[in-house]
Amino acid sequence: MDARAIIAKLREKQTPSQDELTWFAQGLASGAVSDAQAGAFAMAVVLNGLTDAGRVALTQGMRDSGDVMKWDLPGPVIDKHSTGGVGDCVSLILAPVLAVCGAYVPMISGRGLGHTGGTLDKLEAIPGLNINVSEKQLRLITREVGCAIVSATGQIAPADRRLYAIRDVTATVESVDLITASILSKKLAAGLDTLILDVKCGSGAFMKTPDEARALARALVDAANGAGCKTAAMITDMNQPLAPALGNAVEVAVCMEVMAGNTDVAPRLYDLTVGLCAQLLIMQGEDTAAAVGRVKTAISSGAAMERFAQMIAALGGPPDMAHDWHTHLPKAPVVGEVTAPATGHISAIDGEALGLVVVGLGGGRRVETDRVDPAVGLTEVIGLGTAVTRGDPLCVLHAANEDDAVEAAMAVQAAITIGDAVEPGPLVIEGIT
Repeated sequence: MDARAIIAKLREKQTPSQDELTWFAQGLASGAVSDAQAGAFAMAVVLNGLTDAGRVALTQGMRDSGDVMKWDLPGPVIDKHSTGGVGDCVSLILAPVLAVCGAYVPMISGRGLGHTGGTLDKLEAIPGLNINVSEKQLRLITREVGCAIVSATGQIAPADRRLYAIRDVTATVESVDLITASILSKKLAAGLDTLILDVKCGSGAFMKTPDEARALARALVDAANGAGCKTAAMITDMNQPLAPALGNAVEVAVCMEVMAGNTDVAPRLYDLTVGLCAQLLIMQGEDTAAAVGRVKTAISSGAAMERFAQMIAALGGPPDMAHDWHTHLPKAPVVGEVTAPATGHISAIDGEALGLVVVGLGGGRRVETDRVDPAVGLTEVIGLGTAVTRGDPLCVLHAANEDDAVEAAMAVQAAITIGDAVEPGPLVIEGIT
């Protein structure tokens, strides 16, 4: 086995064998494969692809590069994964909601990738919180609280941890094969019974068209079910931000508002969270109406908020997060409106460009060593189809300094098109089972 020979095969549009892909995954985990070789491997896969069998082999090799967990709990072990978008903070609400409904959610999450935000970066906006826990701690928190959103331990899919960081800085994110292996290696290693996938489609997603999203959803569903995990997918709209906030602390704040019962602040976020939670319960055999009712009650009763606060405290965060989150979340020193340069309707939103605005403000990474500023971002982002008059606010900008704010404001105006009236498409485009 030799990394150069495996990369050369991919370069020549040949799929390496299962043994070769398993060896490469082990090399990613052990360090036998260098960063340069990992980057070349990722680029070769992006350009030339893998066969269906190669995709499954890479997924299994990355899963088996570390420990595969097994559970003995008095309820189903379930989870959700999103392929990435802007303003997508569903996980922060979904995990505690499902815990309230009697499920157990050991959610192994990732950091920001490209223009999309990462669940772990959002959680780390909460002071004191530690998402790097041992497997023993993950098991304990999951059993006692019902949910734990954490980073993969050194023993859970270590090959993916390495390749994930390299893909982020080598323009090798947009690949069905690499996305499938990355997502499923972690989820299958977590020992899940049931998984729902939120495959994003549109300007703020990696998959820009329904056909691209459908191909990824089918690849994910087929591979996960083939590995023994009951899995379905929803293809959902990302032609505008899911929540009206982009950034780490500001997205946590929106989630807290929703869990406090103020669902009108982010109706698309609320609706999709309810839909994904309910689908997971339905996959466990629950009636549709009962599942939707239980999910909505978990939020409206405040039970999900309390469960979220328990999880935050168990991870080292503030014990009073449910009642005093405003004082704990960091705030940017420069805050101001970005206004509409013309009169008309919001006819298009370049979600990827908005995500890159947040990265430029310091809310994401350009290189692996960049430190994330949790306070920066955008809030009150205007929705698709909204009528505006010149000078009306398009969003509120949160920046570290005035120079960053000026540059970001111009980029926001360029990312939002004002023109004729449009009707936004459906939030859920289709389901894949």
